[in-house]
Amino acid sequence: MFIPFAYISVIMIWSTTPLAIKWSGENGSFLFGVSGRMALGALLTLLIIILRRIEFPWHTTARRCYFMVSLSIYGSMISTYWAAQFIPSGLISVLFGISPMVTSLLAVMLLGERHFSLNKWLGMLLGVIGLALIFNTELSLDKESIKGLLAILLAVFLHSLSAVLVKQTNADLSPLAMTAGGLLVALLFYGITWLWLGETIPHSLSWRAILAVIYLGLFGSVIGFILYYSLLKQIDATKVALITLVTPITALLLGQNLNGEMIHPTMWIGTSIVLSGLALYQWGELIKK
Repeated sequence: MFIPFAYISVIMIWSTTPLAIKWSGENGSFLFGVSGRMALGALLTLLIIILRRIEFPWHTTARRCYFMVSLSIYGSMISTYWAAQFIPSGLISVLFGISPMVTSLLAVMLLGERHFSLNKWLGMLLGVIGLALIFNTELSLDKESIKGLLAILLAVFLHSLSAVLVKQTNADLSPLAMTAGGLLVALLFYGITWLWLGETIPHSLSWRAILAVIYLGLFGSVIGFILYYSLLKQIDATKVALITLVTPITALLLGQNLNGEMIHPTMWIGTSIVLSGLALYQWGELIKK
């Protein structure tokens, strides 16, 4: 009973996260939205560690690992929140769908993992074609969108790089400790960014923005993470990977229906090509068998 519940919950959380990101910054302060989310996430993870008495190392290898995790929590997330000002929330999920491909490519380059098979190369080619179609569509609709698209691609790269470097560090740490440590290091960078930009707390915050920050801090940063790693421990990784094929579609539909976002028909075609490429990349070798 737990596995179906966890699976559906992760799909719901990952599908709603892009829209919540957009809502959390609707008062004109994307930095407040992402900083508030991470501060709440750090508080909750540390509280769980204390209550459950989970080991939280701070030796050299652990600190190096926490820094690598912060590449995603700070670098990838701040890029994502900034990009959300310019592009539809559903498109964020679509572009993050290519992260398995980027991660594998970086693993070959940095970890010396085995080279790609033909189906993986073809899958990546389809992904590039789909992205090119999305870029062309967005650029023709809104000149500002190109900034958001490039920022999301940077976010995907940093997210994938973080995953590879964490694996390279090979630290024997619990997922919760890695999350808490990464959040603490990231909060330092958010604080520096806050001071550097001269950011102030917005004078007026809508309830929707406040609830979005709370939702992201609780579900996006803590509960979703715990459920995802629980699934990885209990079912085959290929079944977990199916989530990345579902969430872009549901995220696009949620953005269209709940936030009035215009999704051009060509965007759906580009999304279909990207997801087809991802499917071929993930499971193409099974077809030959």
